[in-house]
Amino acid sequence: MSKKKVCVLLMALYLLLFGMLLFSWKFSSFLFRKEDEVMLAGGGEVEENDQEKAEEKKEKGKIALTFDDGPYPNYTRQLLEGLRERKVKATFFVLGMSAEEYPDVIELMKEDGHLIGNHTYHHVELTTVGKEEFKEEILSTNQLLYDLSGEYPQFIRPPFGAWEKELETELGMIPVLWTVDPLDWCTENSSAVVQRVVTKVKENDIILLHDCYKSSVTAALEIVDILQEEGYEFVTVDEILLD
Repeated sequence: MSKKKVCVLLMALYLLLFGMLLFSWKFSSFLFRKEDEVMLAGGGEVEENDQEKAEEKKEKGKIALTFDDGPYPNYTRQLLEGLRERKVKATFFVLGMSAEEYPDVIELMKEDGHLIGNHTYHHVELTTVGKEEFKEEILSTNQLLYDLSGEYPQFIRPPFGAWEKELETELGMIPVLWTVDPLDWCTENSSAVVQRVVTKVKENDIILLHDCYKSSVTAALEIVDILQEEGYEFVTVDEILLD
């Protein structure tokens, strides 16, 4: 083969290799552009999903945490500290005999902006003690709470939910029952209490708990963390019943 033919052949091979490299580079650039477009589109979907979740959180609404049978010296203080850290207001239906024994805890409730309600003096049931004794239980607790907090309670949670409509007029008080009851008083399993609440709760629900059990306090703070993350706003019962 002549020298001229060898040069022509080498030149042809060079052009062929150059063409293949150029095609490979352009094809790779095309693939990268498509991948970027897909990623950008996916990012848009993520952004839209985040926006939908944010809007959903805003629509959850108000709910109320309520606690019966306190104040209890250690557990109620622990609960108050946890609620304070989470900037949550709750409603405490206190027993007169416990409030009299732990007046400093009532003062803490007042300072933190919680709503304090009446739960009778000795935790008596209307149908057991009779109407007159029941009224005295309420009135004596009202006076005690006024002496401790400077306000007469407006709301009452009658023990066991036993109540008579005419008492609202006679006593000038509003009874508060509940819509979610996890039966926290009969279990020490705080996780079970949490699940019973977070799987049932909806807007304007009133949750019944007790601040005289360690497991209930643990559950209450976990409930707050979960439901705040879901977009619920915790309020006192007057904001649900009187709005």
